[in-house]
Amino acid sequence: MTETRNPNNQQNGDAVMPETSTRDDVFDDSYKAKEGPKPPMRLVWRNIILMFLLHIGACYGLMLVPSASALTLAWTALCFLISALGITAGAHRLWSHKSYKASTPLRVFLALANSMAFQNDIYEWARDHRVHHKYSETDADPHNAVRGFFFAHIGWLLVRKHPEVIEKGKKLELTDLKADKVVMFQRKYYKLSVVLLCFLVPMWVPWYLWGESLWVGYFIPGLMRYALVLNATWLVNSAAHMWGNRPYDRNINPSENRFVAFSAIGEGFHNYHHTFPFDYATSEFGIKMNITTAFIDLMCFLGLAKDCKRVSRDLVSARAQRTGDGSHKTG
Repeated sequence: MTETRNPNNQQNGDAVMPETSTRDDVFDDSYKAKEGPKPPMRLVWRNIILMFLLHIGACYGLMLVPSASALTLAWTALCFLISALGITAGAHRLWSHKSYKASTPLRVFLALANSMAFQNDIYEWARDHRVHHKYSETDADPHNAVRGFFFAHIGWLLVRKHPEVIEKGKKLELTDLKADKVVMFQRKYYKLSVVLLCFLVPMWVPWYLWGESLWVGYFIPGLMRYALVLNATWLVNSAAHMWGNRPYDRNINPSENRFVAFSAIGEGFHNYHHTFPFDYATSEFGIKMNITTAFIDLMCFLGLAKDCKRVSRDLVSARAQRTGDGSHKTG
């Protein structure tokens, strides 16, 4: 299935895209795949080896869990949450879709959290995500789910990008990202920030504060936590593009998947998100099964965020009745 949307008006004329949003994340239904044979798949052996070693280390970390202290496990959960927010509230909802505005302190926190998540810097993550929305399920989609679960989940990171992905990514303006000093500072010092925040800090804190061994600190809040965040994010690209209902648009692959929503702290309401990508909650139901939305709401309450974009309930209901699969429920 492919998405059929008007690139000039958000969602088949249902809602004109807010002026402060980005046109880079609106599906382009004029895209046509190039004729001729597909380019050969080129494996990136460095990534293959590193991902293999990471998951071996994560499995070993899982085996160490019974020997870890309760404080270390709590710290691991906290690191998971911070890392995930760096992707969901930061790279995704703030910088990719501009669905709300964040103060400088909040942007700095989210940039640091994003480095802890180690999933490419904000600039690159947002660029690829906008390409994903603009050319979803085509050759220009970085993790095209039409190519199968494995490719959409992790395989896209183990091979060279399709030439169409590179070409379309270069055509995006991305002026908002280039003008963001926090984004560009993180990009400049990304490798150093990853070493410190993704690996050293998670390992060092339990050792220094409550005497956990560095070995346990490295494998549990370090490697195991990192692998869990990676796979939770990847499930949005794979499982949420394959399994679930489509109450808002039955003509697209992205689906409502509660397991993904739980594991990715609110990012599994994917049929809604691809139908209304500028909505800060990525869901019709606000904070329900959506820790990221609750976090953004808290930041608004504290005065650190504002101008959250939202789709009206009447508009959502009208869209569901017209293009949904009949599974729409409110409440």
